[in-house]
Amino acid sequence: MKTFSRFIGSAFLLGMLAWVVTLNVAIAPVQAAIRQLEEAPGQMVYQSRQTLKDQQGNSWQAIAFKRIQPDKAATTYLRLVGFPGTAELDHSQPLTLTDSLGKTLTAKDISQEMFTDKTQVDLNAAEYDLQPILMQLELGIPLQLSLSTLDQPEVALNVSPEFVKEWRSLTDQ
Repeated sequence: MKTFSRFIGSAFLLGMLAWVVTLNVAIAPVQAAIRQLEEAPGQMVYQSRQTLKDQQGNSWQAIAFKRIQPDKAATTYLRLVGFPGTAELDHSQPLTLTDSLGKTLTAKDISQEMFTDKTQVDLNAAEYDLQPILMQLELGIPLQLSLSTLDQPEVALNVSPEFVKEWRSLTDQ
């Protein structure tokens, strides 16, 4: 009986250890790698891509990227793209970034620079200038992005601290 009790105790401990290891792997943040692209000789782009969900459950592509061009200052932008019909974004308004402590920053909409045909701006996509505010984003604190729209209440996108960290790491590239 004593041997059986030891066996059960050992099996229980091993089971608990396996459960803890599995739990740690399951909740570990997934980091997307920073992608590096050469757009032209001497012109590099480093980008971080994530999928964010809005309050309606719609998916949005978030692409933070840093562009380095010869003889120009590096720029860092955030492009947000929803599926057609998701929302009509108001390009006259900035992106509002609010952290969980209530700190609010804004990023200028520069969507006109995103398109070669300046008369055509996608209503479901926008690009914002992160350069002036990127280093003000606090590491380890989640963000909420608020997008002004033409056809509905504003769109809210939640951004995890891991994504904020990844966006800030673009400055190291």
